[in-house]
Amino acid sequence: MGRRVIDYTELAARIAALTEGERDSVALMATLACEIHHADARFDWTGFYRVVAPGLLKIGPYQGGHGCLVIPFSRGVCGAAARSRETQLVPDVEAFPGHIACSSSTRSELVIPVTNRAGDLLGVLDIDSDRPDAFTAQDATQLGAILAATFAEVAP
Repeated sequence: MGRRVIDYTELAARIAALTEGERDSVALMATLACEIHHADARFDWTGFYRVVAPGLLKIGPYQGGHGCLVIPFSRGVCGAAARSRETQLVPDVEAFPGHIACSSSTRSELVIPVTNRAGDLLGVLDIDSDRPDAFTAQDATQLGAILAATFAEVAP
């Protein structure tokens, strides 16, 4: 099955219209999780983990099956993204040292840090796929731009 190409311009415009003027991080995360999840069949689980304490992420709004409730910065793909503040594009989760298997069906993962304009880490966007090598650098870049625009004015 070939990869479906998301129209990121259209997705960004829809998200901007839906979230205009909103500054509440949970409301924004819920809206983005829904919109992003339903944008592409590759996305099996789409959600946010919020920074709730130094070095600690807790599950936020998501679409899909249950996720892990708490993830320390020291563990897994989400922890690596939060710790390094760098996007993690993982084509094979089994090959990622310390991967946390919240779902046994996950084969690949894309995790993008979520920061505001001041550089405060608010959390991470985690997208899992039941397909190996499901994500591209374009997915990471385009979704990162949507996150930057959406969360720019959100307070930590």
